[in-house]
Amino acid sequence: MVERGVDGDNCGPTGARERFLVGERVDDGVRSPILSSWERCHLMGVSPDSSDPPFWEDLDLTIPLVGAAEPVLDELEAVFSGSHMNVGLADRRGAVLLRRFGDASLMHRLPASHSRPGFVFSEQFAGTNGIALALAERRFCQVYGAEHFSERSQANACWGMPIRDPLSGHIEGVLAFGCPRLEADLAMGTVMCNAARAIEHRLLERSTERERSLLQAYFDARRRVPFGGRYLIGEDDLAQSGLGWRDQVILQAKAAELISSAQRAAAVVLLSHGRRATLLSRPLTSSSGVAGSVVEVVLPLDSPWRRHILPPRFRASIASLPATLPFARLGSHSVPGLVPGQADRLVGGEPTVGRLAVAARRRLELLAEASSRIGTTLDVNRTAWELAEVAVPRLADFVTIDLSEAVLRGEESVTPRANLYRAVVHGIREDCSFYPVGERVDLQPSTPHLRCLDSMQAVLEPDLKTAAGWRAQDFEHTDTLLAQNVHSLISTPLLARGVVLGVATFYRSEASPFGDDDLSMAQELSARAALCIDNACRYTREHATVLALQRSLLPHSLPEHSCVELAHRYLPAESSVGGDWFDVIPLTGTRVALLVGDVVGHGLHAAATMGQLRTAARNFAELDLPPDEVLTHLDNLVGRLDGADCDREPLIGATCLYAIYDPTTQLCTMARAGHPPPAVVGPDGNVTFPDLPAGQPLGLGGLPFETAEIHLPKNSSLVLYTDGLLEDRHRDIDEALELLRSALAHPGRAPEDTCTAVMDTVAPQHPGDDIALLVARTRALPADRVASWDVPADPSRVSDVRAAAMRQLADWNLEGTAFATELLLSELVTNAIRYGREPIRVRLIFDRSLICEVYDGSSTAPRLRQAASTDEGGRGLFLVAQLAQAWGTRYTTEGKVIWAEFTSE
Repeated sequence: MVERGVDGDNCGPTGARERFLVGERVDDGVRSPILSSWERCHLMGVSPDSSDPPFWEDLDLTIPLVGAAEPVLDELEAVFSGSHMNVGLADRRGAVLLRRFGDASLMHRLPASHSRPGFVFSEQFAGTNGIALALAERRFCQVYGAEHFSERSQANACWGMPIRDPLSGHIEGVLAFGCPRLEADLAMGTVMCNAARAIEHRLLERSTERERSLLQAYFDARRRVPFGGRYLIGEDDLAQSGLGWRDQVILQAKAAELISSAQRAAAVVLLSHGRRATLLSRPLTSSSGVAGSVVEVVLPLDSPWRRHILPPRFRASIASLPATLPFARLGSHSVPGLVPGQADRLVGGEPTVGRLAVAARRRLELLAEASSRIGTTLDVNRTAWELAEVAVPRLADFVTIDLSEAVLRGEESVTPRANLYRAVVHGIREDCSFYPVGERVDLQPSTPHLRCLDSMQAVLEPDLKTAAGWRAQDFEHTDTLLAQNVHSLISTPLLARGVVLGVATFYRSEASPFGDDDLSMAQELSARAALCIDNACRYTREHATVLALQRSLLPHSLPEHSCVELAHRYLPAESSVGGDWFDVIPLTGTRVALLVGDVVGHGLHAAATMGQLRTAARNFAELDLPPDEVLTHLDNLVGRLDGADCDREPLIGATCLYAIYDPTTQLCTMARAGHPPPAVVGPDGNVTFPDLPAGQPLGLGGLPFETAEIHLPKNSSLVLYTDGLLEDRHRDIDEALELLRSALAHPGRAPEDTCTAVMDTVAPQHPGDDIALLVARTRALPADRVASWDVPADPSRVSDVRAAAMRQLADWNLEGTAFATELLLSELVTNAIRYGREPIRVRLIFDRSLICEVYDGSSTAPRLRQAASTDEGGRGLFLVAQLAQAWGTRYTTEGKVIWAEFTSE
């Protein structure tokens, strides 16, 4: 194999390494595991020109790993006889324990570091190499030529394969191959993986008698193949089978389901490109009575996945290896959560169910629990906490979750690396010194957190004492965590729809270090949580949009009015925004209109509908219509909107309460359309709920609305609200009304204090519907501020009315408006006498402005028009419009009122 880029071009590993060493950014030309290793080497201060790695003399060659590996390495020495292959075995620290050579003369020709046991090839000493990379990546790795960080290794090719304890899954050491770069062969990976499985098999044979008994039963079951022209491969062969990682995950997930059933079963699994595989599960029992289960993957005979490519010169030697070496063997079991290199791990060790079957069941139980406990609400922070609560203590001792600032606001995450905030810190105790919740987390690129975000893959650091990238973040802080016995971590990206939401990090301090099974579990939990967080984020975004629309359609402030003192509250539903609204509309004659409404339903449609109804209600109120007529017009509007668009959601269910208070008479006229009745608080604190005609909800049509009139003495309070204030699944309506009565029964309390008391006492803790609350404390207009006169239908009496009005204006010190008022009254009273009918009455009101009203018994409305130069009349209302600040007409049950308003200055 010739390595691309070694001849001087700038697009291969050679060019990428040169750019990296001079500090340039490297985006292509080198594999991501190699680039990550280079970055770690740089952070640890490893020099590309460094000399031989350190030599350790205190090697323990009596460990089970050495005894299990020696026969396999002897066989490999025979297999590679005559070649330039260098075979080594290193422990979990990277220290070489054994050496074997295809050509014995290599022992004398190679440097001491490549020919003698004892040299340490971990990244912090030797840079990027096969042993170091296999320990860092925890999987089979290969390093060619310029991919080595050290200059002295540029001419070599090397491979590394972790060797795991078949029962615990922990890495015990590394099997390493090395040779001149130009003699590298692709088949070395297959040979190495099979040899590593053989060593793991021998490690298992050194376990207990019961485990060996079950092993023999497994091999006996395995020999019963092929099945009708098909061959079986086990999970330990999947990595070399050519199956994509997605297909492997699908097979492992289905195997987990079958092995947990602990019974004979079969399932057909559809893989990518329309291919199929069959999973067979059957119980097996050893001669000593230990029970377990085996799951086998059945692939078609002609499947290219089962073909192992070996160098022609090695095939004969491999065929002669002992049968106990599982090279290219057929038949195996599959246990979910295992990864290549964990071959021959048996489902045994406990009575009735195997050890790994129990582990698989526990894994499924945790996933099932995660499905029910993660995502119970549509709240981003709560969902993140649920992930931590599920993981502690069954997977990790501590969990931290960092989310993008945009995600916490319910927005799309754009630059999560630069805007991470600590959202969750949860663990078995509270004394660990992790960054606190709410703090911005600025991470170094070397940390596992950002490495997992860059690669979009989970990162496992089994030993934090040697994790240089993690230590480089903050040596003082990490030393504190290490002193608190935090020893290993897994960082997983929170990904949904291809968007990075944040990172979840799992730590252990009391349990054994994380392994690859734990890595798989952390990834699955994080993937589930990420989907729930994304759903919560999208809901939060939608909820914020609807809430912003709702608030923009509600009054931003209430108008100041001399006849009422006002206060209000609006509280959206906890889960969604509804269509509740309120409004205060000043009317003519110092009157004021108060209304609340509720569009049944939630979401954008309800908010938009609320805006339409509130706007329409204001327009109808501006016409000075009585409450029953305003509701009738709203009812017709809702009916027309429903009939205009068949695809539109029906608006039926909207309710409304409309009230008009007149401070000159202290009377309040009200009508309601299916809305809860108001509460009236008397000056003495007595609370009543007037029995108003209920009316039907808006949109039904057909029936008229009825009005009711009540007397509201000075310092009474009128309390309008929507049904969300009373509705609570934990209490009935009568209990809620009593709470409201108690909260209101305080005479002399200001409306703002009343609103606060009602919301604190009556409002549900978790409202399922919007709450709108409007409190109006009434005032009375003093009698000396109102003057009225009855006018006979005699034009000669107009002068008497003018004279009386002028005297009243003098009493009010309003001589400045006397001329305009006198002229206006002459015109309006004369028109009433000429075109209207009795009774005719004139009223002057002095409040913040001067209001002139002329009543008559005719319902004929005057009309402002532009008189021609030859017309003898038609200029009276034009004159009124010029003299008054505002003017208009309103209708009563007896006729009409023409009014005009002047400034009192």
